[in-house]
Amino acid sequence: MTSPLIAPEPRPGSNLPEFSVGDLARRLKRSIEEEFGFVRVRGEISQPKRHSSGHCYLRLKDDTAVIEAVCWRGTASKLAIQPAEGLEVIVTGRMTTYPGRSQYQLIIESMELAGEGALLKMLEERKKRLAAEGLFDAGRKKPIPFLPDVIGVVTSPTGAVIRDILHRLHDRFPRRVLLWPVAVQGERAAAEVTAAIEGFNRIAPGGPVPRPDLLIVARGGGSLEDLMAFNEENVVRATAASRIPLISAVGHETDTTLIDFASDRRAPTPTAAAEMAVPVRAELLAQVLDDERRMVGAATRLLAERRTRVEGLARGLGDPRALLESHAQRLDDRAERLALAAAALLDRRRTRLNEMGAALRHPREKLAEAGQRLASESRALDGALRYAVVAARGQYERVSGRLTLGPIRVKFGDGSRRLSDLTPRLDRSYGKAVEDRAARLAAVGQLLESYSYKGVLERGFALVQSGDGKPLTRAAQATPGLAVSLVFADGQAAATVDGGPSEKPVPPPTKPNKVKPEARKTPKAPTQGSLF
Repeated sequence: MTSPLIAPEPRPGSNLPEFSVGDLARRLKRSIEEEFGFVRVRGEISQPKRHSSGHCYLRLKDDTAVIEAVCWRGTASKLAIQPAEGLEVIVTGRMTTYPGRSQYQLIIESMELAGEGALLKMLEERKKRLAAEGLFDAGRKKPIPFLPDVIGVVTSPTGAVIRDILHRLHDRFPRRVLLWPVAVQGERAAAEVTAAIEGFNRIAPGGPVPRPDLLIVARGGGSLEDLMAFNEENVVRATAASRIPLISAVGHETDTTLIDFASDRRAPTPTAAAEMAVPVRAELLAQVLDDERRMVGAATRLLAERRTRVEGLARGLGDPRALLESHAQRLDDRAERLALAAAALLDRRRTRLNEMGAALRHPREKLAEAGQRLASESRALDGALRYAVVAARGQYERVSGRLTLGPIRVKFGDGSRRLSDLTPRLDRSYGKAVEDRAARLAAVGQLLESYSYKGVLERGFALVQSGDGKPLTRAAQATPGLAVSLVFADGQAAATVDGGPSEKPVPPPTKPNKVKPEARKTPKAPTQGSLF
């Protein structure tokens, strides 16, 4: 092969050098890469496609031309914006060729939006899509706690934002603050803010690191491009999925980002976010003291009103001593009457008991009567038992006189005669069953013989088998050079296939001899008494 750096020798009779296709493709590739080693191209993205390998393929077009572009996997994951259909961008990269398709293409190294109009259009489309998913619904927003114990702040550790927040919290109501340092602009900002929100939510309550009761995502003012990290889809989704109430304080009062729609509350500035997070401690103390003064005054007035009412009601009541004296006298009278009534009742119950005791019979009399009745019934039972025994003995003697061995002998003789008659019948049935089974076996053997392929071999056919003894039933199986075995009626012969399958139709195999109808008859069922 000719080296791409050295021109080939011209063919005799011609002054033009002769290139191979590969040589010419490599020369074109080197020329284009040397001429356009670093370019910036502005155009509209068309047909973006993410390959399973991670590479991104797309087209850049304008009103007059289209150019193929590719972004390798390592670069595609670091792009500030994701390629989308119809997005106008400015890409930076290098030109090269792809000899496999005879086309030139642009290798993208970075990508940015072509202008603020395109950026606003992209943000508006992203806002509509996320709103359609319900991420901005008011029903998803959580209430902000009145006085959080721990506040988590997601912002840059070196900017003025964190100092403003800490200063405002210290002035209003000092609280414990956990700072998660992140980059607030640039390519890493969106991923770090997302990781910070998710990290705060993963802190377990009661652990060594306290779980925040409120989150503040804050950043100072800037241009639309500077605030793009807070418009990224992963940041918006992490904000909407946060289980901890979140206040967004990105930019100045006039700046609006997509995180403001997904957060539980939006603050115009980071300082305003700190004011929303906690109340003023001095105002709370003043309100508590005022409430205490008002509550004491109200309780004093209520007690005075109740005392006046009780005194007025007391004047309408009688003397308690007079009421108690009359009730004490009535109680003494009721006690005396109760003692007399109890004594009279006890006398009446004693008299009634004596009358009932006189009417009762003595237990000895009842026992004597019961003993006499038991002796009488015992004598009657003894006589009845003797009569039953005598009657049963007479019946037994009558039955025993009628018992004899004559009927048994008669039945035994009849059984012996029947047994002697059944023996020759059993022999005849057994012989008949054996003959029937032999006839059925012969018929089945003839049928099996008629279905056997050996009968076909007797008529001049042969069976083709492969080297492992399997039959070859298709011409496609007989490949050239295959060692086969031909089985005839009287033996086998080895052979080798020397050609491909024939295109001539193969005549159908000869049908086997039909079996006589007599041979297919089903044998009769065995007669009664057969052993089969």
